[in-house]
Amino acid sequence: MEELVIRDADVVDGSGDHSYRADVVVDGGRIVSIVKEAADAGCQRPKARRELDAEGLVLAPGFIDMHAHSDLALLRDPDHSAKAAQGVTLEVLGQDGLSYAPVDDRTLGEVRRAIAGWNGSGDDVDVDWRSVGEYLDRLDQGIAVNAAYLIPQGTVRALAVGWEDREATPGELDRMRQLVAEGMEQGAVGMSSGLTYTPGMYAPDAELTELCRVVASYGGYYCPHHRSYGAGALEAYAEMVTLTREAGCPLHLAHATMNFGVNKGRAPELLALLDEALDAGADITLDTYPYTPGCTTLVALLPSWASEGGPQEILRRLADDGTAERIRHHLEVTGSDGCHGVPVEWETIEISGVGDPALGEYVGRTVLESARARGEEPWAVARELLLKDRLAPTILQHVGHEENVREIMRHRVHTGGSDGILQGAKPHPRAYGTFPRYLGHYVRELGVLSLEECVAHLTSRPAARLRLPDRGLVREGYKADLVLFDPRTVDAGSTFAEPRTLPTGIPYVLVDGRFVIEDGRRTDVLAGRAVRRSPR
Repeated sequence: MEELVIRDADVVDGSGDHSYRADVVVDGGRIVSIVKEAADAGCQRPKARRELDAEGLVLAPGFIDMHAHSDLALLRDPDHSAKAAQGVTLEVLGQDGLSYAPVDDRTLGEVRRAIAGWNGSGDDVDVDWRSVGEYLDRLDQGIAVNAAYLIPQGTVRALAVGWEDREATPGELDRMRQLVAEGMEQGAVGMSSGLTYTPGMYAPDAELTELCRVVASYGGYYCPHHRSYGAGALEAYAEMVTLTREAGCPLHLAHATMNFGVNKGRAPELLALLDEALDAGADITLDTYPYTPGCTTLVALLPSWASEGGPQEILRRLADDGTAERIRHHLEVTGSDGCHGVPVEWETIEISGVGDPALGEYVGRTVLESARARGEEPWAVARELLLKDRLAPTILQHVGHEENVREIMRHRVHTGGSDGILQGAKPHPRAYGTFPRYLGHYVRELGVLSLEECVAHLTSRPAARLRLPDRGLVREGYKADLVLFDPRTVDAGSTFAEPRTLPTGIPYVLVDGRFVIEDGRRTDVLAGRAVRRSPR
């Protein structure tokens, strides 16, 4: 007898088609049968060792978070309710060009310092891997939800070239090609870049094109955090479209926002650019989170020249008064490339987390608010915080526009991605609330998307981008990664004031046919594993 029958569910199967009522039978980690309208048809109803009454609940494929920063959190915190409770059953890691594989002993320490604001120092995680394959093997030991991995181009450049602002030599480029090929062979689904972060930003387009050719040869995709989301946003998007067309590589645009005052109301221009490329045959997708503010690290705002050489060189420059004054001028007057070419507005920069608990007084305040309280200039406060906290502070950047958020999420190639940074005392609520917020706020309350369309954005579309042949739909033979939610009550519990509050209206989540959320509570099941690239 089969393990589980989910009875009388309203199935929203991920295809975008209308929902239907059915009994869904799960066994051996897969959906083994779907009996539509079973109760009404008077037919023989399927039996199983366990029956779950899903009356009034929607059954959908598990949600796929196309942009996650849980690279260490999945290992540090087996509970991982931040994502499991949202109905997320698969996360894509290795984002924004910086993560923890492939590395050697030197670059591991450098990367840990560079992205401490995203993932913590990492001292509490035994990093016993060096290659992409070894990292995926570590995930296979058991995690809360499934995870796929993008090769981080910045980490690859740090390993082959270093953190200097210069072109790679032919030998170094060959080494980068080799590292990308090895990562793809070991199971990565593609490559990411962080082109406003060092050292990835130092790569010219010709170098990125060569690496994308390698990715494409293995059936992967390129996921860039491109060179500007501010003053040069449209040009930066167009650059990525042109680059990947030249490389013959599919493109997935990370957190595809149009932020800062210069881009208010300009989402239609971005979508027109993408539609023209799509109509010409380009393979493009994108992800967004359903909020206006962004989130990154405070150090990321600095001009690229100030970050050359890596974390130790940044600290040295910040400690020098003359150099720090140059940095301030670029931030406040010129508009640094780290701040997307827009002069920083300190009233929009809220400190969301620090590495040193002794600096907790800054958290939840904008840099301007702290400066006024201390009777100092904002740059003096930001500089002191960066030095004392060794570059660890994370920030919320309140620069988004609601009309742009809604326009982009309607697009035909849109998918959901939380960009969830779990570090800090007051992280962005998107880390805990992205997927229920789509379903509650933007579907039920605002009607921006229909329920069926929204579920497709969060399930089958990302599964297609990841080339996963047995995920993203409620179909017989597919993996039983499933979520049951109440469409009348599902909503994000997280807010900017209480960002770690779990969502409501999601009582059941299954990974590999096993309950990771049951009756609204996290179980002790660790059914997640690494999801490796499917062969071409």
